[in-house]
Amino acid sequence: MEDTLVTLTTAICVGLGLGVGVLLLVAIARQFLFIGRPNEVLIFSGRRRKLADGSTVGYREVLGGGWAFRVPILEKVERMDLTAIPIDIAIQNAYSKGGIPLTVHAVANVKVSSDPRRVKNAIERFLGRDPAEIRRVAKETLEGHLRGVLATLTPEEVNEDRLKFASALVDEAEEDFHKLGLQLDVLKIQNVMDDVKYLDSIGRKRIAEVVRDAEIAESNAMAEAKEVEAAARQRAEVAVQTAQTEIVQLENALRQLKADLDAEARAAEERAEAAARQARAEAERQLQEIRERLEQLRLQADVVLPADAERQAQALAARGAAAAIEENGRALAQVLQMMTDTWLEAGPDAKDIFLIQQLETVLETVVKRVNDISLDEVHILDNGDGQALARHVAGFPAVVRQVLEEMKATTGIDVAGTLAGTTPTPPPAPATPEVTR
Repeated sequence: MEDTLVTLTTAICVGLGLGVGVLLLVAIARQFLFIGRPNEVLIFSGRRRKLADGSTVGYREVLGGGWAFRVPILEKVERMDLTAIPIDIAIQNAYSKGGIPLTVHAVANVKVSSDPRRVKNAIERFLGRDPAEIRRVAKETLEGHLRGVLATLTPEEVNEDRLKFASALVDEAEEDFHKLGLQLDVLKIQNVMDDVKYLDSIGRKRIAEVVRDAEIAESNAMAEAKEVEAAARQRAEVAVQTAQTEIVQLENALRQLKADLDAEARAAEERAEAAARQARAEAERQLQEIRERLEQLRLQADVVLPADAERQAQALAARGAAAAIEENGRALAQVLQMMTDTWLEAGPDAKDIFLIQQLETVLETVVKRVNDISLDEVHILDNGDGQALARHVAGFPAVVRQVLEEMKATTGIDVAGTLAGTTPTPPPAPATPEVTR
């Protein structure tokens, strides 16, 4: 517990010591840190330093709101104001060019220059001095140069071109102000007067000349105005006569042009009517031709074309039928020739083979022949032995046999014998059919 209290006490003491040290440093810094205002220059004197040109001075300056630390014991700090100083300049009996004494009243604003090249001159000459002393030196310098500039200008030049006068004065005083470390901001000439009334005489003379020139100009202007008026009146009369003549000529030309236009219009109307009649006749003729062509086309479409189409269709149909008959005949001839060749190659068995191949067709013919026999009613009388129905049913094979016998007698084809294998018959020579073209 005691160790904790000792540690806490030590920390508090260290913190207080640090705080006191910081406050002490701040106080010392405030004593030795100098910050300049924008309208002043700080001069730290007491230590020597070498400039860029090799010269040595015993001060250093801080311009326009800068700051710097003062070396304790060795340096001293002073301030120099850079604000403008108004100066009222009034000189009397200052002789101008031509020996005319003039009284000039001017106003100027002067300040210590903030240019690093000039401020050293101002520090060496005005540091620690009252601003009134700076005003006095600047005023005396300007008055001296003002008298020198007036000696090079005539009263007329001073009075008429004051801007030129002020510019010459600034240029004249610039070198001296540079040496003093001062800067001339504004210079205005308020008024220029003389005790011998020279400027008034010049004014009266000028006024008289102006009045004389005005009267002469007025007289000349009136004479010229009369001459111009007479010439204008004469020109106006000539212009009126010329205009009237031109108007008459233009009216005649207009009437002639109107007559020509009317004639051309009538001729154009007649030509247009004739062209219209011709166009209508031509259109009517073309319309009749078109109608005739249409009638021909309609007749051709209704009669000629259908007849031609029918004739061509019949020709094509006949040609197609003839071609079909011809092709069928050719095909039949080829089939018969193939059958003949096959029959000859088969030898004695050809008839049997052919009959067997056509057996189904032959049997269909026999069955159809039997089916063609129509019996409405059959009355069977039995003699009591029960054989009447059997004999009737047994009659159907006899019918079939009879049909086969008739086929043999008619065509020479013995179906029963062929099937039994007992009546081989040499094949007859087939006849070659004629093909009709």
